[in-house]
Amino acid sequence: MENRVRKCREKFGYSQGQLAELANVSRQTINSLETGKYNPSIFLAHKLSKIFHVSIEELFLFEDDE
Repeated sequence: MENRVRKCREKFGYSQGQLAELANVSRQTINSLETGKYNPSIFLAHKLSKIFHVSIEELFLFEDDE
């Protein structure tokens, strides 16, 4: 699954640490999301979408054949 977490984070001017604090996760979790090594829980996806004021579908690009 692709995502736009890094793009949104940079647009808002957040460091990985700042975003992690807002989302109540570790900086390593944000890094793993951005590098595609980790798919978030629905709860984390929802929290991040609210932080960035976008829908989950805008932030995380789901592929039909996954």
